Amino acid sequence: MKAQVYKIFFLIAFTAFMMGNAQIKFSGRVMFKNKGISEVNVTLKDSYDGATTDSQGNFSFETSEKGNRIVTFTHQKYEEIQKSITIENQDILLGNIDLKEQISEIDAVVVSAGSIEASDKKRATALLTPIDIYTTAGADGQISSALTYLPGVQKVGGTEGLFIRGGTGTESKIFMDGSLINNYFSNSVPGIAGRDQFNTSLFKGNIFSSGGYSALYGQALSGALMLESVDLPDETSYNFGISPIFLSAGFQKLGDNKNYSYGATAGYSLLSLMQKIFNFNTDFTEAPQGLNGDLNFRFKTKSGGIFKYYGMFNSNKMGVKSESLEPGYDFSLVKLNGKNTFHNLSFKQKFGKYLLNVGGSYSYNRSDLHFSTETNDLESNQTQLLTDGNYLNFKAVIERKINRISAVRGGIELNNTDENLNFEAVQKHYKDLISSAFVETDLGFSNALSAKIGVRAEHSSFLDKNNIAPRFAIAYRLAKDWTTSLAYGLFYQNPESKYINSPANLGFQKSQHYIFQVQRASEGRTLRFEAFYKKYDRLIKTFNVTPDKEQNQQIQTALNNEGYGYAKGVEFFWRDNKKTFKNIDYWISYSYLNSKRDFLNYPVSLQPSFAAEHTLSAVAKRFIPEWKLGVNLSYTYAKGRPYYDIASTFENGNAINYTRNEGRMKDYNALNFSINYLPNIGKKDAKAFPVFVLSISNILGSKNVYGYNFSADGSRSSAIVPPVNTFVFIGAFISFGVDKTDDAINNNL
Repeated sequence: MKAQVYKIFFLIAFTAFMMGNAQIKFSGRVMFKNKGISEVNVTLKDSYDGATTDSQGNFSFETSEKGNRIVTFTHQKYEEIQKSITIENQDILLGNIDLKEQISEIDAVVVSAGSIEASDKKRATALLTPIDIYTTAGADGQISSALTYLPGVQKVGGTEGLFIRGGTGTESKIFMDGSLINNYFSNSVPGIAGRDQFNTSLFKGNIFSSGGYSALYGQALSGALMLESVDLPDETSYNFGISPIFLSAGFQKLGDNKNYSYGATAGYSLLSLMQKIFNFNTDFTEAPQGLNGDLNFRFKTKSGGIFKYYGMFNSNKMGVKSESLEPGYDFSLVKLNGKNTFHNLSFKQKFGKYLLNVGGSYSYNRSDLHFSTETNDLESNQTQLLTDGNYLNFKAVIERKINRISAVRGGIELNNTDENLNFEAVQKHYKDLISSAFVETDLGFSNALSAKIGVRAEHSSFLDKNNIAPRFAIAYRLAKDWTTSLAYGLFYQNPESKYINSPANLGFQKSQHYIFQVQRASEGRTLRFEAFYKKYDRLIKTFNVTPDKEQNQQIQTALNNEGYGYAKGVEFFWRDNKKTFKNIDYWISYSYLNSKRDFLNYPVSLQPSFAAEHTLSAVAKRFIPEWKLGVNLSYTYAKGRPYYDIASTFENGNAINYTRNEGRMKDYNALNFSINYLPNIGKKDAKAFPVFVLSISNILGSKNVYGYNFSADGSRSSAIVPPVNTFVFIGAFISFGVDKTDDAINNNL
């Protein structure tokens, strides 16, 4: 009997012990927007018990813990959730647990319709960096030339500027650290495009917008290029460059405390030696030559702000002789003497939750052109076309973050123009102050949905008119790597001052942009499709005035704002950066453009002479470490553009424009090749880091045509062609005091 009692007592104690340590089962499902989420960590706080959700968001685990406890739900893309529970002796069914998305600046979708951004910003879509510009064969190290290998930018050739989606070169604007650059391109003569005056290595990044750009910028009907200058250099360095066409030298000095730097460069160029080697299409009576220099300093404040100054001076000369189209003259001559300077000062500083950006720029440009004729080796009297201008720009922007992916910013901008022109009977003094105010907000609704809403208002003192330009863009992530964007905006621009030669009731020119984009971006690969429609209103209509009949030099004078037009098309861009082919970076772009305009002296609505229907570009690059050699190729094709010979007359007292001759140019083709050799790459204790460059533009010698000039009566014509069909560049760039290997690889001109 006693033994039986012990057995019963032991059984009761064992049962109580087992009940005290019984495993309680937890189960449930983790959801986001009514869909199960996988890979969510579900844990019982301060224990080793937990589980990870499956592909449907379900989870289950067991625990022997008791009492009041906390269950946590964590995932890198969602906010952590904590749920309080009481554990007793029954299994616990938690049901559906709803998570909230973790808002992250890195994960958030970025509005990118119409823009290609490349900089050191976390949210940048790196499609075209300064490195890409240097290593694009045929770009000659120029930012504007490299952009012609992207969709939306036309290869025009005979004049400078960015011709974007059916817009003229003057319908795009270029900014440095937020301030307008009024003389980005050098002075030149008719038929020869001016070059970039700014060193590409000055900029650490760029944002190129072919439409629908931010409300912080204005006075551009087609697009904008925003350049961001470098901050402090990594180390003190010295550099030297030499080639048959130029010499250059410079330095950058970094302060001992690495809180300031200053530097300078100088260069001289002369094309006369290359004229003796190559068969030039252009007869230069005075070989193009230029002298340039720049200064810079940068200073970081103790509170984290930074001052940046950049100043540049450039002078250039050239003389051109061509067969005269007018009867009684053998040749036409033109000589250029150009000078310009640019200065930019900017300051950036955070004040608590606010970021202040203040900047200002000053530009001066002088173009002195002399026209004459030559008959029987005798030169006629020269006719002078002298233009000079002073330009001031000031801009202040203040920004406040709302949360990690939302912000609001606003500010003001002043742009003052003071120009003089003298040409025979035409003399004018043009002054205008454009005052602008703007506000813009970035709204991040989630990591998959964001919007940008802005408005810009402007007043022109010359026109004595105002405008208000709303702009809107939205982006949505379709899947992990796929996003779509939609953008709309109004854009205004003053009539070009060169057309304002007599009194006329003029107003702002206007364009409307509609842009739709689908993009897939993954590590090393980018694919994007973009469709756009632009509607132009209030474009300038002009009438031809010929003050110098001997030279057939015409001035177009603005009549009214009755011009109009449209541009629509689709674009494709694919880039594969060393993912498919080992050590090979390449991209392909294609643009289809359908555009018509009735503007300037066009008699009816016509396809613009600067707009090709089809444009195709391909770029490939490879660096071969074992050979210490970089090899680059590029190719561009553009369908032949139309050309027109438009004349003016008076009928019944009315100005009438009409087309005397028209046709279509041959298709444009150019294959470019370049290599660079770095002998000291990988060498230890090297003090000099040279790079030797060989570049050949249009290696197949295609005889491309940019347009046609016509005689005063339209009976004779001549083609506008490149100065030389194929150009070979050789040079050496040497850095001292710091390993510039990476930069040298990219200095492929």
